[in-house]
Amino acid sequence: MLGPSSPRWTHVALPCADLGASLAWYARYTPLALLDQRVDADGSAAAWLGHPDAADRPFLLVLIQPATSTGPRPTLAPFAHLGIEVPDRAAVDEVAARARVDGCLHWAPMACKPPIGYICAVRDPDGNVVEFSHGQGVYDKAHEVWGTAPT
Repeated sequence: MLGPSSPRWTHVALPCADLGASLAWYARYTPLALLDQRVDADGSAAAWLGHPDAADRPFLLVLIQPATSTGPRPTLAPFAHLGIEVPDRAAVDEVAARARVDGCLHWAPMACKPPIGYICAVRDPDGNVVEFSHGQGVYDKAHEVWGTAPT
């Protein structure tokens, strides 16, 4: 069995009311791909989403649908959020335009002071907030402090 050589942060888990709807939404809005999905005997279900090019250091979003759902209940809102950095401002604008049409835009695109950058945010089917940013500097800071090569 493969495992980390030292403790690693591996996932964030969020409950969801409808796993199918959440999987479709994350496929439409994010670069995350389905890694694993299962349904337990009691009817509860879970899925693991992540970046296929990060097998050596996976970090996953785990979506968990309980056997009995009481409907959408956001865990990450109104400000708590997942963050995704995109290559350019146009990508932020494109996500915001799609979310506006789909009725799930949470924050319209805006330029913020450093290190926040250019951002927008959208709501997943459960009301959780996902931020899309450009120029936030996460990769630059990691390279500066930890000496890693930006990807």
